[in-house]
Amino acid sequence: MIKIDYKENLITISGHANYSNGNDIVCASVSSIMYTTVNALLRLDESSIKYTDNKDKVTIEILKHNETIDTLIINMMSLFNELELDYPKNVKIYKEEI
Repeated sequence: MIKIDYKENLITISGHANYSNGNDIVCASVSSIMYTTVNALLRLDESSIKYTDNKDKVTIEILKHNETIDTLIINMMSLFNELELDYPKNVKIYKEEI
């Protein structure tokens, strides 16, 4: 299962969906959503986030807030929410309430 932890300024993505061997559309979807958002944030402002990927876990630390950065993060989390609804055995979001 892919676990997405969302705290105030920190998003951590870890695990594997185990949806299908070889053609895991759930893993591919999570990766695509995450990489697209990270790339957009870094192109917008290189200092907006601190991003690390150690193959087993991705960490996105949000360093700045403005309307565009926050909209991109909200969009990413909304897409993850849709995946969680469609694939509840493969994706779980843990959100810290602020």
